[in-house]
Amino acid sequence: MRAMVLCAPGASLQMQERADPHPGDGEIRVKVSACGVCRTDLHVVEAELPNIHYPIVPGHEIVGRVELVGRNVAAHQKGDRVGIPWLGYTCGVCRYCKEGMENLCDHPQFTGYTRDGGFATHTIADARYAFPLGADGDDVSIAPLLCAGLIGWRSLVMAGNAERLGIYGFGAAGHIVAQIARWQGRSIYAFTRAGDTDAQAFALRLGAVWAGASDQIPDVPLDAAIIYAPAGQLVPVALRAVRKGGRVVCAGIHMSDIPSFPYHLLWEERQLVSVANLTRQDGLDFLKIAPAAGIRTQVTAFPLAEANDVLNRLRRGQVLGAAVLQP
Repeated sequence: MRAMVLCAPGASLQMQERADPHPGDGEIRVKVSACGVCRTDLHVVEAELPNIHYPIVPGHEIVGRVELVGRNVAAHQKGDRVGIPWLGYTCGVCRYCKEGMENLCDHPQFTGYTRDGGFATHTIADARYAFPLGADGDDVSIAPLLCAGLIGWRSLVMAGNAERLGIYGFGAAGHIVAQIARWQGRSIYAFTRAGDTDAQAFALRLGAVWAGASDQIPDVPLDAAIIYAPAGQLVPVALRAVRKGGRVVCAGIHMSDIPSFPYHLLWEERQLVSVANLTRQDGLDFLKIAPAAGIRTQVTAFPLAEANDVLNRLRRGQVLGAAVLQP
């Protein structure tokens, strides 16, 4: 097998030849056909997440076919198409797992972060954390649904029944969530980097009723806002944009420091909440809804060997929609 491997903090990924991995008890080996490139992969590469053990293979928006099945696997068979998401394992015994909050597990494993991921020709997955995908849809278009879609869905649920919804950072997750929200009958307000007219035009094409720079305030107050951009300075901006009793959802796994802000921005029962990871039920729910909502991902495919270039494009904000690697 071949893999793009991160060997040190901030280093460029290295293409390596490795022995084909063998699935252990309860595991499957998957031949990767597509793997989305997520901003979380940047956080891994730049060592912005703690306790990274090197070398590690990034990538957690994986679509592929089961090639080998380990012992005690009943859910998947050789040849099945599966999706492998960020959440790669939970302990099942901590209080969070027992109370239906496995996304907060005390002893989790995460694909492409604490276990090797999908920037490779093959990967190993815990069979319990691989979603059956069926035969509909092409692999490249589906790949971004495995994180941008799943985390987007969880953040949308956290936003409640907001009729006027703000989306800060109109990238992979934002453009998927906007389609679901429009299907649900909500009005979308898209916020992008200043001067990013391409992203603003993209948002309007997807049905947003307003698009502008992230430091702008629409003429009407928002019921809720979701922040996908990893920029802490957007928190007080979004709080200023939502109405009394409104909610701001921070959807990223990493964000720069939130600056101090006056209490009156939070007062009047505005809420500030975060989204952490996902549950398998999130995945099952979302993967049923995605076809009904008619989601069409905007994707650009690249060869696996160009992973470093793709990460640089994502770092510079030069990816419209989502980028996907094809081994």
